[in-house]
Amino acid sequence: MLPLRSVLARALTSRTLALQVCSSFATGPRQNDGMFYEFRTYSLKPSKMNEFLENFKKNVHLRTAHSELVGYWSVEFGGRINKVFHIWKYENFAHRTAVRKALAKDKEWQEQFLIPNLALIDKQENEITYLVPWCKLEKPPKEGVYELATFQMKPGGPALWGDAFKRAINAHVDRGYTRLVGVFHTEYGTLNRVHVLWWNESADSRAAGRHQSHEDPRVVAAVRESVNYLVSQQNMLLIPASFSPLK
Repeated sequence: MLPLRSVLARALTSRTLALQVCSSFATGPRQNDGMFYEFRTYSLKPSKMNEFLENFKKNVHLRTAHSELVGYWSVEFGGRINKVFHIWKYENFAHRTAVRKALAKDKEWQEQFLIPNLALIDKQENEITYLVPWCKLEKPPKEGVYELATFQMKPGGPALWGDAFKRAINAHVDRGYTRLVGVFHTEYGTLNRVHVLWWNESADSRAAGRHQSHEDPRVVAAVRESVNYLVSQQNMLLIPASFSPLK
């Protein structure tokens, strides 16, 4: 019979290893870095999309003087029409607070963009997300279209489903059916939600790649494993605005 101290030592070692394995898929390492991404979605009133985008294009420099714009898109398919989606990068929460305070005092931004456009916006939504630890933000080689695939996973977080989800994503990337831009895990918003941002040359090339992936046994096997942790999913085809850093 093993001494009690030896039994406890083995138990603690096993627990430590389990925590190390789990944490490799959690958002914790990103939180230690502080950097996060804010997803903002604006639903615009019918017929006001062009006016809104033209106003933003004309005044985007006033907004990006305060914080970094990652990308700005209009929703083409897969969601409510007359909707724009944009991603902003912040070093930490103190940085975002400082930016919001500065914007509230920026008369030029308020008068030239915010006040004129308030009447055009029907609804606003936002989420705070972190890049998952095994992913970095990539920039596509040229202009194209984007797909935002949103997965609602079972409760438990990346420690539960992160490994299987990573294999499913990498199966698509490794086979070259599409190009990965980033994988984001929601911190504030609906929990256990993962957003995957893809890039394709066109909507037709995206469709062709999707059909090929459905017939690829490696991709099918990886996706089937991750589906065990899936509650629901939704996707949107996004068209980058002319002023979007990600084209």
